[in-house]
Amino acid sequence: MAVKMDAKKKKVIDVLNKARAMELGAISQYMDQHYLLDDLDYGRLAKKIKKIAIDEMRHAEKLAERVKELDGMPTHEHLGGMKKSQTVNDVYPIAVAMEDDTIEKYNDFMNVCRDCGDNVSAELFKKLLLEEQDHYNYFDDEERHIKTLGNAYLAELAGSGEAD
Repeated sequence: MAVKMDAKKKKVIDVLNKARAMELGAISQYMDQHYLLDDLDYGRLAKKIKKIAIDEMRHAEKLAERVKELDGMPTHEHLGGMKKSQTVNDVYPIAVAMEDDTIEKYNDFMNVCRDCGDNVSAELFKKLLLEEQDHYNYFDDEERHIKTLGNAYLAELAGSGEAD
């Protein structure tokens, strides 16, 4: 006989899975940007975005583990359709918008978890938010440098090492 899941637990699993789907979308987007920047010979920028994509992989895994702890099934869905055919000038505004959206939603998801009495899941979102804020700060800084310093900044970064 199947056990019926209570509504609060289902709500928590739903927000955990929505966050996981967002992370899976971010991984795809950031890896695509990593390949683009590496092909354009911006190794330092490519390496940093690859590192952030790996952070997002860890986030996706932590979210899946929590879903499983709650007897749910982790999603494999990707949210946030990938934007292709970017230039180096497109990468950072896209990433800033993605991280800003993630921060907003994770704050909401944290509150849903608290309202449902699941402080463990709320704490997970709190930890993830700290890393997402770091990602936002990095992307925002790079976007500002590219806007204000332009081609001189990009020329300085060209040939700046291999992406690994």
